[in-house]
Amino acid sequence: MTAITIATTGVREVFSDKNDVFDMIAAEAITAGQPVYQTSAGKAGIADANASGKQQVRGIALYDTAAGKPCAILRRGYIAGYALSGVAYDGIVYLSDTAGSLDDAAGTMTVNIGRVESLNDPDLTKVLFIDCDHLRAWS
Repeated sequence: MTAITIATTGVREVFSDKNDVFDMIAAEAITAGQPVYQTSAGKAGIADANASGKQQVRGIALYDTAAGKPCAILRRGYIAGYALSGVAYDGIVYLSDTAGSLDDAAGTMTVNIGRVESLNDPDLTKVLFIDCDHLRAWS
């Protein structure tokens, strides 16, 4: 297992006009790039693959947010700003056993977050394609 860290450039949306972003109220302080889950009170909390009740992901926080404030969440789309050099193109990214973190291997509970994809630039820059709303069975 290799933790996927946030690069010094910071987290940012790619193709923002095509991304699915929504707001939740933060249950606690959340840092940009952290995966979040929905608490039983309906707020955004920091997700964790080995903590009961937190083993789900609704999306990735796009900005630092204080408790009680709105938090922009990327539910589906492209995001840059992670150190992905050690992860293969098309590699699956998972929720980590470390609260608020991503990993290239499944944690205690397997929670898929998305895949590593390339941009069409000369360097084939790696970005994450996040798909945290794959439970939309009702639509």
